[in-house]
Parts: sequence; C-alpha cells; structure tokens
Amino acid sequence: MAKNNTKLEVKKLKAEIERKIEESLGVLTEREEKVLRLRFGLGDGVPRTLEEVGQIFNITRERVRQIEAKALRKLRLCKF
Repeated sequence: MAKNNTKLEVKKLKAEIERKIEESLGVLTEREEKVLRLRFGLGDGVPRTLEEVGQIFNITRERVRQIEAKALRKLRLCKF
C-alpha cells in the first residue's frame, strides 16, 4: 500500500514539475523555447549538443550558446 502511495506521489510531483516547466517556457520567444527544449531534451528525453541544435536551425554553435544563455537568464529573472 505504501509503495502505491509513493508511486502516486511521484507521478503527481512529476506532472506538477512538467506543468511548471511548460508555464516557465511561456515567457521565452519561440526560438528560445525550441533551443532549450532541444538542448535539455525536454519532451523527447534526448538532449542535443550545441552542434546538433545549430544544424537544425542552420546557425553556429556559438549562436546557439548565446540564445540558450539569454533564455536561461530570462528564466532566472522571471518571478513565478
């Protein structure tokens, strides 16, 4: 019984975290959001390298890094 309760609590917590992430990403531009999703594997569980993301967007690794840094800075400054 305790095991089932723990699994349920973990499931609820995971859903809440996913909801908060989605809510947080809403403050970003579409491009910033896509870059973070790809870099951290949000959604598909497969984190991509700067090079891989750069190839997807046809931009340099450095530009991907800049977009990622700006997006993370926005998230840090945001009050939720």
